[in-house]
Amino acid sequence: MTILGVAMLFPLFWGLYHGEPTTTVFTVAVSVTTGSGLLLWRLTPAAKERFSRREALLLVTGVWALSSVFGAIPYYLGGVFPSFLDAYFEAMSSFTTTGATVLNNIEAQYQSILIWRNFSQWLGGMGIITLFVALFPMLGMGAAHLVDAELPGPQTEKLTVRLRDTIKSLWFLYLGFSVVEFLLLWQAGRLPVFDSVIITFGTMPTGGFAATSLSIGAYNSVIVDVIVIVFMAIAGVNFGLHYLFLGRRQPSHLFNNPEFRIYIILLVGASVLIASNLMHVMALPAADSFRHGFFQSVSIMTTTGFSTVDFNLWPSFSRTVLLMLMIIGASSGSTGGALKITRFIVLFKYTFRRISLTFNPQAVIPIKVGGTVLNERVISGIIGMAVLYFTCIFVGFLIMAGLGLDPVSALSSVLATLGNVGPGLGVVGPLASYAAIPAVGKVVLILAMLAGRLELITIFALLAPSFWKWR
Repeated sequence: MTILGVAMLFPLFWGLYHGEPTTTVFTVAVSVTTGSGLLLWRLTPAAKERFSRREALLLVTGVWALSSVFGAIPYYLGGVFPSFLDAYFEAMSSFTTTGATVLNNIEAQYQSILIWRNFSQWLGGMGIITLFVALFPMLGMGAAHLVDAELPGPQTEKLTVRLRDTIKSLWFLYLGFSVVEFLLLWQAGRLPVFDSVIITFGTMPTGGFAATSLSIGAYNSVIVDVIVIVFMAIAGVNFGLHYLFLGRRQPSHLFNNPEFRIYIILLVGASVLIASNLMHVMALPAADSFRHGFFQSVSIMTTTGFSTVDFNLWPSFSRTVLLMLMIIGASSGSTGGALKITRFIVLFKYTFRRISLTFNPQAVIPIKVGGTVLNERVISGIIGMAVLYFTCIFVGFLIMAGLGLDPVSALSSVLATLGNVGPGLGVVGPLASYAAIPAVGKVVLILAMLAGRLELITIFALLAPSFWKWR
């Protein structure tokens, strides 16, 4: 909480520099957040024991939920939203890098508010807990449990001997990519500093918040589109592969990685399919079809959520392709959300093994990913995760449909929030917002955003009675 309060100094100083009246709002937010953190630190007795996995699950969930509470303070005190629920929705969407907004008048907001909106996305992209572990060694005891709880599922390999060094390396990469994108947008893209900062803070965490209601389409620049496409694609790759490629000069790890190859194939394949559909059905020029097709495919698959056009108006086939990409998501170890490509690889190989065992039940067929044989515990975990993921989609769809949303809007709103994508289809399309969703629906989608960011297991473990009974 103290670190979060210190982070609020960035939009505070930005507002001071530009003479905005939000300085009082951020001063109060900094004081309340930092003061609460220091008070909690003071009241918490010191302990020499390691964090248990059980304590780590509870702590990580609490940190993300409370971060959104304090992160909502500037929105609420600044009068951006009339209700704290809307402010909390926006803050949760920011920290979880979802990019689903309840803000209708983006251009009317002060720059400091929009800076905080996107800076909190950038902080959440690589993880709040991982940032703390990287900065402070005092949680070295049990830090691995905290990181595992924040980043469950298929993870990047351990890149260095010490966990803290691994996390610091990933944060340096994250920061480095962000600086390079900002400079390119500012100089090559000829965008103002503010817009360059906002887009960068929305790209690298695959968050998707923009400074305009028209998103990236407002700039109508091919150069900007290309820069954003490249860095969205970079953000959707396993950061461990980036480290091996750039830090250790081992390109073979990148190009021989099966997940990376499938990631590129899916991006190119989806882009070509959408572009062909746009040319055939909407009679768009080939250049425009491929430009928008590639941009939206990369944006949705990496779960960034930027848009150059209102893809809500595209043909049914193109929108269906985008819905499929919302489910698949980016690579494991990236800042993207959704189910992840690695899990789909394992699911397909597991299905093939089950088919083979029907006519040869005595066969021993190991499941390999990239030459590594997966143990059955990992396989069962991925299957359980997939079942839980699609169950949440089904239940969420029923709830949202029961609240009066049409089937397309109901399904896409759940897919877009659970997968941390942001914009959906129908009434929650790229040029619309989630403001019209009933309060109950917003609560459901807030839970979906949090569960999706922590990849479900961390959240649902808290719902198991055995979690609270276990000693």
